[in-house]
Amino acid sequence: MRLTVIIPAAGNSTRYAEAGGLRHKLDEDLGDRPVLHRTVELFTKRDEVGSIIVAGPHDDADFDEFTTRHGAKLGFYGVRLCQGGAAHRWETVRNALALVEEDATHVAIHDAARPCTPVDLIDRVIEAAQTNAAVIPAVDVADTLKRTEDAPDAGDADPLDAILGGGGKANSSIRQVTEDVPREGLVAVQTPQVFERGLILRAYAQPDLDSTDDAGLIAKLGEPVHVVTGDARNLKITVPADLELARAILKVGPPKERAAHKRF
Repeated sequence: MRLTVIIPAAGNSTRYAEAGGLRHKLDEDLGDRPVLHRTVELFTKRDEVGSIIVAGPHDDADFDEFTTRHGAKLGFYGVRLCQGGAAHRWETVRNALALVEEDATHVAIHDAARPCTPVDLIDRVIEAAQTNAAVIPAVDVADTLKRTEDAPDAGDADPLDAILGGGGKANSSIRQVTEDVPREGLVAVQTPQVFERGLILRAYAQPDLDSTDDAGLIAKLGEPVHVVTGDARNLKITVPADLELARAILKVGPPKERAAHKRF
């Protein structure tokens, strides 16, 4: 197996910022290295990996800034950078797929915000990909699942409600349960997802590329997708609290405060 790893890193980190993050989540400190570098390092010493492609922002100015922040260090690892898509993740992956070399037998696609992926999980996915054309890791859903909808009356009326279009309700986040969802057979999908090169190229040659993940595009072809056991530690950093969990998993502390004389 000769594996090319694609790491999409073009997102705006919107949910992270909305939850109180002060910078892009991929730039956050994780044991004296940015989250993005930690993620790339998962693959730099693996014998199967022939190349790594990181797809950064689409906008020229943003990509130049991204390259300034990350290019030198990632270049030390032999990583190739490319610009991602303008609006959708599939655009970003498609741009990176165009750079996959002919000698690659398989392509792995891994979330840039998953820096804690255990080595044995990567081992399982790659081993299964030796005999299966599309392999993904996933964990069984353990929690009770319920479908909800916005509650018709989320709380006492607020004088600003008429102006804010509902945003002024006292408890505007309250929803009501509409039904229980059986969890038998349901799994929460993770990355890295590994595919035979020809298969993932066929998947991205389809006219309709709307999907929540790359395995979904394989399923649209009518091809089987096989699941191996994921790992709860393989979290995706989405909000600042996830960064604290990642630090705990990797046993690293928060960044040290700069000395007073170096703050300006």
